[in-house]
Amino acid sequence: MAKYPSLLKQFRSFYFQNSPDDLESAIEYFAVFGGMSWSVDMSRDLEELIENKVFKNYTYIHSDITKVTKSDKTAHSILSAIAVGDGRVHSALKRARVSRAEGEEAIRELCAKNLLRAEFSLEAPINSDEKIDEKLNFNTPFMRFWFAFVSPYFKSIKEGDFKEAKESFENRKSELYEHTFRKLSNEVIKKSFKDDAIIEIGSYWDRDSEIEILAKTKSGKIVAGVSRYSNQKTKKTTLSKLHEQCDIAELVPDISVIVSKSGFSNELKALKSESLKLITLKNFKSLVEDLSPKDFIECEGKKY
Repeated sequence: MAKYPSLLKQFRSFYFQNSPDDLESAIEYFAVFGGMSWSVDMSRDLEELIENKVFKNYTYIHSDITKVTKSDKTAHSILSAIAVGDGRVHSALKRARVSRAEGEEAIRELCAKNLLRAEFSLEAPINSDEKIDEKLNFNTPFMRFWFAFVSPYFKSIKEGDFKEAKESFENRKSELYEHTFRKLSNEVIKKSFKDDAIIEIGSYWDRDSEIEILAKTKSGKIVAGVSRYSNQKTKKTTLSKLHEQCDIAELVPDISVIVSKSGFSNELKALKSESLKLITLKNFKSLVEDLSPKDFIECEGKKY
């Protein structure tokens, strides 16, 4: 299979095609339909669109997906485990109740088919003997949505009963939005470092700590960050927790970055400096500047 376009290219295509009224809606609708190049009427309620475009077309979409997965039960279990977990191989296999050997073989196949891609910790763990699993990411937001909120409830959805799937989405949709927001945050951060370009960006994790966003600039500076997709303003405690994780990992950032959908407390805003960047939702506009028809990615399969 051909390599999927980057998440940024998918987002720019989605934005161009569907002309959202605001960035928050763009991110939330993209977290569900991103990567499929389906036309989405963003004047309609998201839950209504999910029912009409996904649940009611379950049989047809499922058929298209199983052409890739070959209806392999192990693969589907792993995909659902990744969709609702932290993406680490060990935790995904444990959640899916699959052996290491069987699971790793299935993961290799899924990566070869471009459903998944592996992500590695940007820095090696402090203990060089410590083996750290890679994380697994979906290549399109829609596939994460499908295996988190559709595939696990296929029996009732096939029968036209959407209640359980709808409840699951309502209870956990914020996790889906948060994940997409965090991935797009990396792109916004890259654009915000104009004078000293970001040359590498990802995450750091080991057995004891995790840094959501870790980057290196051209001049060699270390950037550590976190993103928050919440309706509450982000407080100083978020910065303190970020620094705690850096201390545990024995990483000393030159610059800290916090990305927040709903802005920041006055206490945190007062700390803004050359060593602390604060990025809000309005900064995401930089991702969709200068859009043109060439940004649109044509749908390769059926349109729903």
